[in-house]
Amino acid sequence: MPGVVVKHEDDLEVKYGGAFKLIRHGLGISSFGIQLINLPAGTDGYPEHDHAGDGQEELYTVLEGAAELTAGGETIALEPGVWVAIQPEETRKIVTTGSAAKLLVIGGVPGKAFEVSAFSVPDEA
Repeated sequence: MPGVVVKHEDDLEVKYGGAFKLIRHGLGISSFGIQLINLPAGTDGYPEHDHAGDGQEELYTVLEGAAELTAGGETIALEPGVWVAIQPEETRKIVTTGSAAKLLVIGGVPGKAFEVSAFSVPDEA
């Protein structure tokens, strides 16, 4: 189908030991960043970070399982149906406790064309 790309989650390239599924890269999306992140139960290795330097806003939601997102001085329970938008200057961190979580993360810089970062492309083999 010209102009249509279809991939199953299992066919997407991965990064960080398979924890990040590279949706944007796999589907050839060039207008925004989008990742699928699979975090096992008891994960605290998702790095605390902000996007003050690049101005990226991010949207987080959990598709399966549960996680805790700390941002803006609050801890927010992430579960299916909860959507959280975070401005660039806010530090954010995600942890899982008793269950694994499958998160969908979408990002972009307001008013700017999307720029691909090394973070969102597969590692060289």
